[in-house]
Amino acid sequence: MRVMPLAADSLGVRSMATYVEAGELRLLLDPGASLSPRRYGLPPTPDEEEALERALGRIEGYARRATTITVSHYHGDHYRPEVDVYAGRRVWAKDPRRMVDEHQAARGQALWRDLAPHCVMESAEGRVTEVGGVRVKLSPPLAHGLEGSGFGFVVAVTVDDGTRFVHAADVQGPASPVATAYILRERPDLLYLSGPPTYLDAHVGKDVVRRGLDNLLRIIAETGCRVIVDHHAVRDRRYRERLGPAFETGRVVTAAEYLGRRDECLEAHRPDVWARHRTAGTALPGQSRERRT
Repeated sequence: MRVMPLAADSLGVRSMATYVEAGELRLLLDPGASLSPRRYGLPPTPDEEEALERALGRIEGYARRATTITVSHYHGDHYRPEVDVYAGRRVWAKDPRRMVDEHQAARGQALWRDLAPHCVMESAEGRVTEVGGVRVKLSPPLAHGLEGSGFGFVVAVTVDDGTRFVHAADVQGPASPVATAYILRERPDLLYLSGPPTYLDAHVGKDVVRRGLDNLLRIIAETGCRVIVDHHAVRDRRYRERLGPAFETGRVVTAAEYLGRRDECLEAHRPDVWARHRTAGTALPGQSRERRT
């Protein structure tokens, strides 16, 4: 099995887009990427804009290779609305009519309506199939973070060719005991998930973040799996300190590290990156560039 993160927060953009090849399976997971429009009161830096352009290019390139595409939920960093990304492929997408918040329901229904004439659209929840001897299983709806958070639900994907890979977008830790139990039952060899959102302490609560870390450590201890922790987890400049117990297991890496690259958590370091650009004479959007003598 070949697992390739295409775009991720540790690669400079908000995303968990991933491409998987196993036997005859050519699977693209969550083909979206975006930037936070405001963080620390600042817009995206030119570095982030360039990273986004590269990420979208990679996603589009691998979409052409994929025969199947999954969409875990309808936040803008997890799917693309453009028909060309999906046309001619089988698409397993979160059902936009059930266990979904109003905002995502509207987005999801629009995507289903636009894609219906161009590809095979099927609800992802609970689907189990085989592609050339490779088993693909999609979860029931799992909480986006903790149950009752208001962020809706997501669908996780397991690919099993003898090695078991689980892609669990936006479970945030996982914070939910239900999501934790589901992942434990899947017994992954490699798990890719969004880690505890320590940068949102004040919003989700420190207890939820701590619970997410505890559940992550439990999964590692009980399964011995390797884990790619990224997305929400690395938006905190102190994420290695805040998630120290997980990294200290020796089983946890970021998406960039999994690819053998150094972390480029551009959003987390946006003030520092803008400071470098201002030193070089680049003005913030909406500001005049100072004349340099």
